[in-house]
Amino acid sequence: MSSTAEPAPAADPPSAPAPAPGRPSAPGFGQDRLWTVDEHLADILAAVHPLDPIELQLPDAQGCLLVEDVTVPAALPPFDNSSMDGYAVRTADVAGATEEFPAVLTVVGDVAAGSGSLPEVGPGTTARIMTGAPLPPGAEAVVPVEWTDGGTGGGAATAMSPAGPGDRGAGGEVRIHRPVEARAHVRARGSDVRAGDLALAAGTVLGPPQIGLLAAIGRGRVRVRPRPRVVVISTGSELVQPGEPLGAGQIYDSNSFALTAAARDAGAIAYRVGAVTDDADTLRSTIEDQLIRADLIVTTGGVSVGAYDVVKEALSSVGDEDEAGAGIDFRKLAMQPGRPQGFGSIGPEHIPLLALPGNPVSCYVSFELFVRPAIRALMGLKDIHRPVVRATLAADRTLSSPAGRRQFLRGAYDAEAGTVTPVGGAGSHLVAALAHADALIVVPEESSEVGPGTEVEVVLIG
Repeated sequence: MSSTAEPAPAADPPSAPAPAPGRPSAPGFGQDRLWTVDEHLADILAAVHPLDPIELQLPDAQGCLLVEDVTVPAALPPFDNSSMDGYAVRTADVAGATEEFPAVLTVVGDVAAGSGSLPEVGPGTTARIMTGAPLPPGAEAVVPVEWTDGGTGGGAATAMSPAGPGDRGAGGEVRIHRPVEARAHVRARGSDVRAGDLALAAGTVLGPPQIGLLAAIGRGRVRVRPRPRVVVISTGSELVQPGEPLGAGQIYDSNSFALTAAARDAGAIAYRVGAVTDDADTLRSTIEDQLIRADLIVTTGGVSVGAYDVVKEALSSVGDEDEAGAGIDFRKLAMQPGRPQGFGSIGPEHIPLLALPGNPVSCYVSFELFVRPAIRALMGLKDIHRPVVRATLAADRTLSSPAGRRQFLRGAYDAEAGTVTPVGGAGSHLVAALAHADALIVVPEESSEVGPGTEVEVVLIG
């Protein structure tokens, strides 16, 4: 359910013992105290472990973490080749060439990219060559076509189109107007990488350039940690899918769309499940059906104390509750927005589940603080957190914050000026303000107000 109110802060009783490392705390643990943001995050990260490596085809490996060193099997480029359209020559044959006194060479053939059999360039001869084509034997450099008359019958650079099949372009002459040094306009074999070089080290995240390099050295498959599969489920009988008409008391389901997009932005493969009504059996059945394709499940709504907050009821018996350590712990955090939270594991495979509040801002802030790090931990990444900077608060008034709670305000960060400006109010329903923010302004627990000009911590989410 998309609850619209979060309970007021309660007195903080003596701290309970920390949960056992490496797994979520037991069901029911922590319900009688306020958890700090750091404690809740530590509990999540202690239970989330990198996914096992698998071998993937290159197109499917984008965004994944490489778990093996990849060495170069053969030099790249594998042969000396031309970086220009022009003529392959011996340097002695064009020494001293000028516009007035050009070097006149006999064309012995054409060399196109992909050519196998190559003509030999001897004294007084040349081969017409295309960009990327192998340098023929005897040639020492390439003269760009712009430095020539284009060859007999051409007279311009447009004459460089290669000969057709069976016609090697032999015969005719070309006048060359400038000299060249040895190796001019030649890409040397192995000038990019050499055989045996380390192409990519384990721990590299595979983006487009890395995928391109792997393809260039002939690797069609690589061993990586896969992108986690994240299932997003929103709850609430009042939710309607965008594009459908609204009835009385209904609102559009925005949380599942925002969370699915955020999960993909974090690197996951995300699946959005349409809003589930406030019925414990329906929600329980929906979650159990999703376990087969989930490495992580995220729910939104129904984690507070309302009469129709059925997530707690549903999750108390979802999956195989007899599995040791399985279960969901619902707790209150000393933060705003996002005080009510749930975390644990479900089913025989102990799939991690994070239950987030229903208010749009509470939901998204909770994702940034807790779900995004969990996704990136599943990917095996070391850098799991958003960048954090210090900035000067540019505000026209003093900002208040509940004592004892860490507050996260939406803001617009100006890197050049080193300032951050609040965007919108503090209400956890103000989704429009969130759409115009690229940062979260952090007001620590020990501060009840922050004035203009104060240096604050800023989490960059843009």
